[in-house]
Amino acid sequence: MRVLLPVDGSEVSMGAVHLALRMHGNGLRMEAVLANVQEPATLYELLVMHDPEAVDRISAQAGLDALAPARALLDAAGLQYECEVAKGDPAHTLVEISERFGCDMVIMGASGMSGLRSAMLGSVSNEVLHASGVPVVIVKPDSSEG
Repeated sequence: MRVLLPVDGSEVSMGAVHLALRMHGNGLRMEAVLANVQEPATLYELLVMHDPEAVDRISAQAGLDALAPARALLDAAGLQYECEVAKGDPAHTLVEISERFGCDMVIMGASGMSGLRSAMLGSVSNEVLHASGVPVVIVKPDSSEG
């Protein structure tokens, strides 16, 4: 089974990685696709930097940095994985990555937005849940924290 694990550096996205590792430890044979989606540069960033390639390099490095803790956990567990850092709208890009890598499931963290705010703005996890052609497991923030 190939599982997409979107990681943005947040605790809740790492909670999704921990859930995948527990599932693997309980006998689910899987390989993972770690993904990070960087939003495109703003016009201000492009004007200040004067170098779109430099902005792309910085964005790619930020994505790799966000994936580093998850990579360390998967390496320690001996779980096979691939990494993808992409740029674009997070929800649509994650669905595209899931399709391109042939993922059978997505395990991702919830944003932790309130119900009203989520209904008004939509969240990445909610959009992926509705747009994905494969099952999506959403890990909620630990309510005991905070």
